[in-house]
Amino acid sequence: MRAWGWIWRGFLTLVVLAAVALVFRQGWLPARYTPVPVLDLDHPLPIVTDWQLAELRRDRRMCQQMIDSSRKLIASPVPDNPIRKGCGWINAVRPTAFGRVSYSTARVSCPVAAAMALWIAYDVQPLARRIFGRRVVRLDDMGVYSCRNVIGSRFWKNRRSEHATANAVDIGGFHLDDGTHISVLRDWKRPGRKSEFLRAVHLAACSYFRVVLGPDFNSEHENHFHFDRGTLYTCR
Repeated sequence: MRAWGWIWRGFLTLVVLAAVALVFRQGWLPARYTPVPVLDLDHPLPIVTDWQLAELRRDRRMCQQMIDSSRKLIASPVPDNPIRKGCGWINAVRPTAFGRVSYSTARVSCPVAAAMALWIAYDVQPLARRIFGRRVVRLDDMGVYSCRNVIGSRFWKNRRSEHATANAVDIGGFHLDDGTHISVLRDWKRPGRKSEFLRAVHLAACSYFRVVLGPDFNSEHENHFHFDRGTLYTCR
């Protein structure tokens, strides 16, 4: 009987820990009750970055504080569009640049904007300098908000896409400061520096986004990268 008691206590402990982890992961716990500091784009903390990004989902004050503290993300707040039938957005921003990289879209969730800023500053630009000796100045935006279901998956076809809440972004390519254009569609499968760069930045995005998809995932992604900060996790 004593053994069963230990097993039962262990099971309850695992359930409680799983519940706490879920609450933290989804940013449901108000940031003022967590021990994690506000995300600082200039001094990220890799071990807790996912938690810090999750906290931004519903906290507009924290989002603005993060934007105001760094030039790595230039953005302005967007009024909420309450989610109805799985579509809409909360705590979104309108980015115009990530550091010296021009990018403009009408709206994107604050966590996705912050994840983009980290990815570009700490991976995209260093990789561009290492591989090409140049810097990225512009991204090809393939879309952010779209009130629709998931495309390209029979299993998830009845589930709303993260695009339906502006919690995802699609990137089709990169422009360097010497005029070079790197295209996901054209260069992903071609041997050479452009393919090396695309594959490296695709893999690096997995440190900031929960879902990272590219041309090797399916034909629907042959011309772009899909990044989102939803509930699932995959890097393909």
